Amino acid sequence: MASLLDASLQQSSSKDVQHQFQLGQRRKEIYKYSAPFGLYASAWSTKPDHHLKFRLAVGSFIEEYNNKVSIVQLQEEQGEFAHIGTFEHPYPATKVLWIPDPKGNYPDLLATTGDYLRLWRASGGIQNNGISLEVRLDNNRSSEYCAPLTSADWNEIDVSLIATSSIDTTCTIWQIETGQAITTTERAIEGNELMEVFEYLRHMEYSTIVFEEPSRKPLLRLAWNKQDHNFLATFAQNSNEIFILDIRIPSMPVSVLKNHTGSVNGIAWAPHSACHLVTAAEDCQALIWDVHQIRAVEDPILAYLAGGEINQVCWSSTLTDWISICYDKNLELLRV
Repeated sequence: MASLLDASLQQSSSKDVQHQFQLGQRRKEIYKYSAPFGLYASAWSTKPDHHLKFRLAVGSFIEEYNNKVSIVQLQEEQGEFAHIGTFEHPYPATKVLWIPDPKGNYPDLLATTGDYLRLWRASGGIQNNGISLEVRLDNNRSSEYCAPLTSADWNEIDVSLIATSSIDTTCTIWQIETGQAITTTERAIEGNELMEVFEYLRHMEYSTIVFEEPSRKPLLRLAWNKQDHNFLATFAQNSNEIFILDIRIPSMPVSVLKNHTGSVNGIAWAPHSACHLVTAAEDCQALIWDVHQIRAVEDPILAYLAGGEINQVCWSSTLTDWISICYDKNLELLRV
């Protein structure tokens, strides 16, 4: 199958590109792991070690207090996943993050968000599944109420910093070496259809509103372009549209991607390309887009039809020709 980033690859219809993926499947370009529980959060390991390059963490979605996070590893020669270990997690993890460590300089840490931000250490051993809790970070002002965290991001330049967002309208930046919240901003907004940009290195109390969803639907997720930080993508709740934004041109999206027929659940920019991103939705499709001519985008260049509604999509930063999706109880790796 032609590489996604091959300059000669032209825009195709969804049926054509789906056929390309079906041909690729015969060459084992799709790998599947089935868990004993529904899956939501997932993350690729970024360690450079060869034996860890296909390692992922996946979190359960069980509508009760007791949930789980599993570590799985694709064994390329066998073409099958190995289950490395599972540990208990309070409530479903809303975000799972491996420490950004492409040079292998840091401890093997995993961050999860739910009721709190937690850091876990993966020792690689078999005792207690090789996973131990390092620290639980708590910024709640009241001991009687815990404001759940909705997402998080790990600073790739300074790995001592993690940012979290909460349903109490706060965003917090944590210094994980000290376990302290070094800055918090609170937004008293009725609804959350606005997107604001804060300059952490300057003043977190100041922000710029870069976008307001036209129908005033709440914005559900956003993703920064890793190669060109002027661009980001976002989508609203119960919407099949993805907005591409240029923060230099506030208020109006520079492009709107509309090919999904169900509500969008996930987006991820290619870590190595400024003009490619993947989107996933409840129409069971993962679509890959080329947005180098940003206003002229009409169709995706690649499409994959999964066996269920896709609720999570990730693009590997170390294996840049692989993405992962989660649906129902399944994790799938797709070569693009």
